[in-house]
Amino acid sequence: MSSSLVSRAKTVAFAGIEVIDVDVEVAMTGGLVAFTIVGLPDKAVAESRERVRSALAALGLALPAKRITVNLAPADVLKEGSHFDLPIAVALLVSMGILPADEVAQYMILGELGLDGRLAPVSGVLAAAFGAAERDLGILCPAPCGGEAAWATESLPVLAPVSLMDLINHMKGSALLPRPRAELAEDARRPLDLADVKGQESAKRALEIAAAGGHNLLMIGPPGSGKSMLAQRLPGLLPPLSPREALSVAMIQSVAGQLAGGKLSRHRPFRDPHHSASLPALVGGGARARPGEISLAHHGVLFLDELPEFNRTTLESLRQPLETGKVTVARANAHITYPARVQLIAAMNPCRCGYLTDPARTCGRAPRCAVDYQAKISGPLLDRIDLHVEVAAVSAKDLAGPPAKENSATVAQRVAAARARQTARYKETGIATNAEVDGDLLTIVARPESAGQALLTEAADRLKLSARGYHRVLRVARTLADLAGRESVSRMDIAEALAYRGRTHN
Repeated sequence: MSSSLVSRAKTVAFAGIEVIDVDVEVAMTGGLVAFTIVGLPDKAVAESRERVRSALAALGLALPAKRITVNLAPADVLKEGSHFDLPIAVALLVSMGILPADEVAQYMILGELGLDGRLAPVSGVLAAAFGAAERDLGILCPAPCGGEAAWATESLPVLAPVSLMDLINHMKGSALLPRPRAELAEDARRPLDLADVKGQESAKRALEIAAAGGHNLLMIGPPGSGKSMLAQRLPGLLPPLSPREALSVAMIQSVAGQLAGGKLSRHRPFRDPHHSASLPALVGGGARARPGEISLAHHGVLFLDELPEFNRTTLESLRQPLETGKVTVARANAHITYPARVQLIAAMNPCRCGYLTDPARTCGRAPRCAVDYQAKISGPLLDRIDLHVEVAAVSAKDLAGPPAKENSATVAQRVAAARARQTARYKETGIATNAEVDGDLLTIVARPESAGQALLTEAADRLKLSARGYHRVLRVARTLADLAGRESVSRMDIAEALAYRGRTHN
């Protein structure tokens, strides 16, 4: 038995992607035999005692016939999830004299226990590993999560046993565990190529601009015109995630339990939720707060097809994240913030039937049908979308024609060159793309030539552009200049950027 009256192990609770220190305290005292867990546990944590009892029994260990109290401190923080199983079991093994207290104290511990003593993967290991590194601790987690934890820092001690028995053997020195390797995931999917899209040259141009500057894009056109095809090919035009971005994306996926095999990917996320998605599903939250689609698309693409079919309240909830790059979920006992720096790509039909501009399928309710349908999207949300492009129906001549001249690789080279100019321009600011530039910096980097400024001033008055709309024209014009390799923004850049503001801004 440990000489201390109370045995301890360190673990964490999660508030978004932030970690909160939790001390697991185990006291064995005389009195009525019982096993109690206190400290505001949810049901999954309260059930830990049965999993722990069975796992120890599988090792041939029986809990002492004493009153066992497990306290999860601080007691006013809600403890959610099954990752408390392993720290509770480890603290019990310290109390029973099986594991050394001084070595256990060097690790942050999390993992779920099976009834046979094997360790099952849990969410949030990468976030916990960063927290452990900041506190000069190692991390102890299940084997399937070991590679995930190894990404935090190269010097972080990582123990990733398959079972409780492996952990005991390691700490007793009889069978040492190797440090897991940090690995990159391989994307087995065939990349979708822009060359598959017949015609739609103006829409392809808008897609290239969106990729080059990280701009939001809305495509309006009849069913079957290729809007979804174009959106699905955007990831093939974007540069791979930087190491810092990949870790940021993986942190969110880890907390959401979606980091497959603990392997990081350099491919940008592409999320396309159905229009029936609820508000918590899209922006995060719920009874047990989880990242929403907009956070899972961090540093990638959020594609909303059939935009007006989404619930109005759900769509309006995107306004703040699109502006700030983060989403804050307010709960009764806490405010949880998730990163949400996304590129929004949206698609919609011009009206409910979809054939507003087709003379062969004249709608009896036109133009009222279109006005009512498009009114489902609020002006403030539309104002946050930089590029509006009309995608016309594809003609039979285009469909029967030869493949497109340019494939995704060719366009991606131009996008990469434009992004490289932005990286060099903003290297001291922490900004990645033109879409993120604001304030005085935008005025400096996107100041048009005199002819361009005159055109922009005149157009702003005539189109009644808001201040946000005015600045978004400047951002798009800056991207157009980057694609052309120009240092200054010309009148031609301003003219093309204004063309993408669309009649929805009038």
